[in-house]
Amino acid sequence: MFANKEVPMRVIFEETGNFAALIDAFTELANMPETQGIMILACEANDWKFDEVEHWLKSSAIPIFGGVFPQIVSGVKNYEKGTILVAFKEKLEIFTVKGLGDTTINFEDQLTPYADQWQPPEKEGSETFIVFVDGLSKRIADLVETMFYCFGLSRNYIGGGAGSLSFKQKPCLFCQKGFLQDAAVVARLDVTCGTGVAHGWQTISDSMKVTGSEGNKLKTLEWQPAFQVYQQLIKDFSGKIFTDDNFFEIAKSFPFGITRLDTEVVVRDPLMKGPSDSLICVGEIPAGSFVRLLNGRPETLIEAAIKARQLAESNVADLPESANAFIIDCISRVLFLEDRIAEELSAAAGSHKMFGAMTLGEIANNGRDYLEFFNKTTVIGIFSDKS
Repeated sequence: MFANKEVPMRVIFEETGNFAALIDAFTELANMPETQGIMILACEANDWKFDEVEHWLKSSAIPIFGGVFPQIVSGVKNYEKGTILVAFKEKLEIFTVKGLGDTTINFEDQLTPYADQWQPPEKEGSETFIVFVDGLSKRIADLVETMFYCFGLSRNYIGGGAGSLSFKQKPCLFCQKGFLQDAAVVARLDVTCGTGVAHGWQTISDSMKVTGSEGNKLKTLEWQPAFQVYQQLIKDFSGKIFTDDNFFEIAKSFPFGITRLDTEVVVRDPLMKGPSDSLICVGEIPAGSFVRLLNGRPETLIEAAIKARQLAESNVADLPESANAFIIDCISRVLFLEDRIAEELSAAAGSHKMFGAMTLGEIANNGRDYLEFFNKTTVIGIFSDKS
C-alpha cells in the first residue's frame, strides 16, 4: 500500500541488477490496488538478458516505461548497478516517438494526435510529462522544440537521455512495446511536479557564430573547422593538448554554451572528434546560433545543484519538509566531479527523498521558461503531495 494516501508514488530501489529481483519488486508494486503504472530506471551494467526482458515487457498488463542509463541515483548515492521502480497512483498514459535520427520524419505528425486528444490542463502545472529519449540520437532538440509547440508550457516536463557511455547506439528505452532505439518514450501524468534547472558552468571565451552544423555534428565556428577552434581555445586557456586517446578526458571540462535571451546558456557536451575536424555533440547546435566555451569548478557545480533544488521547491505549493525528488543529472558531471559527486547529490537532495538517473542530456522546463534539451546540467523535479 502507498504509505500516505496523498503521496502520488511509491519508490523501490533494487540494488542487485538481477532480473529475477526486478520481477519481485515489480510484482510487489503492481499488486497494490492504487498502482496505475510503473516507471523503471535501470543501469547499463545490470544482469539482464535482452530477449527475456523484452518478452516480459510485452506481456505486462500494467503500463510500464523507462530507460537504461549509465548510472542511477537512490538517496544521495549514485549506482552503476541496480534498478529503481516508481509506482504511480495517478493515471499513466504512454506514447512513443520514432525516428529521432531521421531527417525525413516530421515529429509534429506524430505528436499532433496526442495534442488534440489532451487539452491543456484546467490548472496550469497540474500535469507532468516524463520524457526519455535515446541520448545518442541526432535530432533530440528538434523533438523537444516540437513538443513545446504542440503541448505548450501549461504542463511540467522532466526527463533525459538514456544510453551507454560506450557512445554506441543501441536499444535503451522500453515500454509495453518492448525495447526501443533512436526513439522517445513519453508518459503523461496528472501530477504536479515543480522543476528546477542549473548547471554551474562559466563562460571563458568570446561569442562565436556557428557557421556550419548538421544534426548533432558541429562543423564550423566562424568558418573554421570546429575541432581546430575548440582545441586552440582549450590550449590557450589550460595548456592541455588533445591526443588520439584523451578527447573525453579533456572535453568533460570544456562544454559549449548556446546563448539564449533572458536565461542561462544551454550547455552542449562534445563527445568526440568527427569527420573533417568536426565535433559530435550530445544534441544539436543550430547553424546561425552563437556559442561560448565554458569551464567550471567542482564548487560551482555543487552550488548549481542547490540552486536547482531551490528553484524546484519554489515551484511547489504547500511544500512538505520531505517530498519525493526526481533528479536527472548528467553523467558527465559524475566524470568531472569524481568522488565529489556525493557532495552534489547531497546538495541536490536537501531534506527530500531523492531518486533518479545519470543521463546523456536532460529535458526540463519550470512551467514558465522555454522547454529545452540540456547537457551537463542538473534537473530536479519535486512532486507535490497534492495530486
